[in-house]
Amino acid sequence: MRLLSLAPDRPRRGGPRHLPSGSPAPPPTLLLLLVLGGCLGVSGAAKGSRRPNVVLLLADDQDEVLGGMYVPSALCCPSRASILTGKYPHNHHVVNNTLEGNCSSKSWQKIQEPNTFPAILRSMCGYQTFFAGKYLNEYGAPDAGGLGHVPLGWSYWYALEKNSKYYNYTLSINGKARKHGENYSVDYLTDVLANVSLDFLDYKSNSEPFFMMISTPAPHSPWTAAPQYQNAFQNVFAPRNKNFNIHGTNKHWLIRQAKTPMTNSSIQFLDNAFRKRWQTLLSVDDLVEKLVKRLEFNGELNNTYIFYTSDNGYHTGQFSLPIDKRQLYEFDIKVPLLVRGPGIKPNQTSKMLVANIDLGPTILDIAGYSLNKTQMDGMSFLPILKGTSNLTWRSDVLVEYQGEGRNVTDPTCPSLSPGVSQCFPDCVCEDAYNNTYACVRTMSELWNLQYCEFDDQEVFVEVYNLTADPHQINNIAKSIDPELLGKMNYRLMMLQSCSGPTCRTPGVFDPGYRFDPRLMFSNHGNIRTRRFSKHLL
Repeated sequence: MRLLSLAPDRPRRGGPRHLPSGSPAPPPTLLLLLVLGGCLGVSGAAKGSRRPNVVLLLADDQDEVLGGMYVPSALCCPSRASILTGKYPHNHHVVNNTLEGNCSSKSWQKIQEPNTFPAILRSMCGYQTFFAGKYLNEYGAPDAGGLGHVPLGWSYWYALEKNSKYYNYTLSINGKARKHGENYSVDYLTDVLANVSLDFLDYKSNSEPFFMMISTPAPHSPWTAAPQYQNAFQNVFAPRNKNFNIHGTNKHWLIRQAKTPMTNSSIQFLDNAFRKRWQTLLSVDDLVEKLVKRLEFNGELNNTYIFYTSDNGYHTGQFSLPIDKRQLYEFDIKVPLLVRGPGIKPNQTSKMLVANIDLGPTILDIAGYSLNKTQMDGMSFLPILKGTSNLTWRSDVLVEYQGEGRNVTDPTCPSLSPGVSQCFPDCVCEDAYNNTYACVRTMSELWNLQYCEFDDQEVFVEVYNLTADPHQINNIAKSIDPELLGKMNYRLMMLQSCSGPTCRTPGVFDPGYRFDPRLMFSNHGNIRTRRFSKHLL
């Protein structure tokens, strides 16, 4: 998690100021414009002053670069649901990007939406709440209320119908549909979001604090850059790090099936995608700059927290997988997290283990609302932002994903049986039914581990020591201490069944951790393994 200061003037355009993972050293412009750096709770505000404002900027598919935090699922809708609810996927029950997977379904609307942190901010804290951009992937579906549905808790609603686009889309304006075409000056979505956000800042009530959530399409496909940026970064290529274009040895079969080395056409495709992703982020830079300058002009910047993050990561050629997300590795589960606000010292980086289920609790804490009044699984990291010393913090988080596959053979990959999806023309598939896994991601003073189990016939296990192997090349499941392996298996089961406070119990390497090996066995003497839910609704 990086805490940055505000520079008053716009920097030169020497490169993108929101850089994907694995990029070269960021140019000076990055530190000048990703204006994020401080937080101060209500208890620390001046007596009689208004409660702080909060802005949450959410990119789409941007992988980690400056520090960062973890997502509980490497896919858009489950991760966004975790941000809104403060819950792991097994508790909010959004498992993929479909209505059947609870993405913006009627069940989601009835059970989860009334308890999101924006709904609490509006109903319990008196905040004005503003949303603009991509909500959930199936928002606006006719079978789930269409664009007339406005989730509880939002005072102002400018939501994109379904998934990210840049042109030719429809917005729900407080429940009324408005279509946009392909005229850059009035339709380019990132700029439209910037304009409606500035309008809100100019015309909102000054008697109430506000919360804004601005969810950009960038850098999600189809990677359509604004005209003035379409020739940027012509000499930029996807990072050739140690796990680029290599065979995923000793990994789950889905990773092993990738073709190594990749074809020249695949490498050209992913390089072009990487370049276009950077181009789309230049318009996000513009949005951030305009927003911060308007807050400063209105005299509200010093009482406003700004969070910048993404819903999930992204890979471009790692382990010979062309482009996508959904996998358990750092490049897909780690995203940027940058914060600014009153009372936080600039230019700091925290190594504490933070997840996106912590955003809701933290923002509610800023507003003065107790986490104990909610059913959230996450924790408030406001004490970290305030520099609290001797802080007791978690050492592990849960990552879970439910794979998707087609019931018929994929036409681009006839050599593989039914059950795969997201396949490329050279017969490399990015997902499958049994790409269903759960992981414990552990970070402590002495350990930096990831332990994962798959729901397949093998109950395949992957374990990585990221201190020695930051690119997760060597699966050490068969060589690690069996006692530690058993503890991690047990911890995984505990987290997968946790809810609320039980999700915040001590991890394997915490002083308060207690391990009872008897709980590892069933009544029949067999080793227990984690159970994966097939139908969560």
